[in-house]
Amino acid sequence: MFTNAIKNRYEFVILFDVVNGNPNGDPDAGNMPRIDPETNLGIITDVCLKRKIRNYVETVKEDSTGYRIYIKDNVPLNRSDNEGYSYAGIENAAALKPDDLKKAIKKQLDSGIDVDETIRNFMVSNFFDIRTFGAVMTTMVKGNLNCGQVRGPVQLGFSRSVEPVIPQEITITRIAITTEADAEKKGTEMGRKYIIPYGLYRCEGYISANLARKTTGFSEEDLELLWEAILNMFEMDRSAARGNMAVRKLIIFKHESETGNAPAWKLFDAVKVNRAYGVEVARKYSDYEVTVDEAAVPEGVNIECRG
Repeated sequence: MFTNAIKNRYEFVILFDVVNGNPNGDPDAGNMPRIDPETNLGIITDVCLKRKIRNYVETVKEDSTGYRIYIKDNVPLNRSDNEGYSYAGIENAAALKPDDLKKAIKKQLDSGIDVDETIRNFMVSNFFDIRTFGAVMTTMVKGNLNCGQVRGPVQLGFSRSVEPVIPQEITITRIAITTEADAEKKGTEMGRKYIIPYGLYRCEGYISANLARKTTGFSEEDLELLWEAILNMFEMDRSAARGNMAVRKLIIFKHESETGNAPAWKLFDAVKVNRAYGVEVARKYSDYEVTVDEAAVPEGVNIECRG
């Protein structure tokens, strides 16, 4: 149990938009923006947003103690897993065969070291994204350790656009030639990219104080950093392909208890996003009206809007 963990359950709604960009391309469809084929609503995966949150925390914290990132580019997970094992007195665990690893674990257990708890506490204390989202640590699973699968208190759903989106295919030219042979054969090459002219997306998320207390110790300080990362997750992730993306509003529902005072769906239903009166085609955030029906929110839940 973690005594410094958050004491309240939360749900939240993130509203963010994209202008002339591809917020989350589908590699199985030529990198076209993801859409629901039945409704034409745009889709952005939870993994996509978690990556941006991780990148923001990594940028502002610069791997400071307690705020390292476990899942990051070009860093093998086994390297970080080995650190946890080493803290429990087992060296170079990733290179050991499963049977040898289990023998090493048993040796530590026989000496009175709770390997599961020791490694879990090390990993959640050092890596912000494990403390937040949880993780499956394959090296620990190989050793049949329960700490290899950590359930994180923070979960995000898929984002969906408020209205149907129509991806556009834009033809582009490429004058840069790779080889001398290409230069002899042809000059300008043709290419293409996909954009969504405008889309307002909605993501719904959950934070379990119960899991924070039992599994990772996700704290009030971690919570404030998460809100900061959500509000700024596109500010350090600019690219021509993604166009102009921005978080417009973060609506937070804070329960007075650890287990919650109302069903999540009731809180999410209280957030309404509608096209403003007289707007035929939405092309900017101000073309929408965002309201929270406070009367529909049960007692024991407080509302905070940021952004």
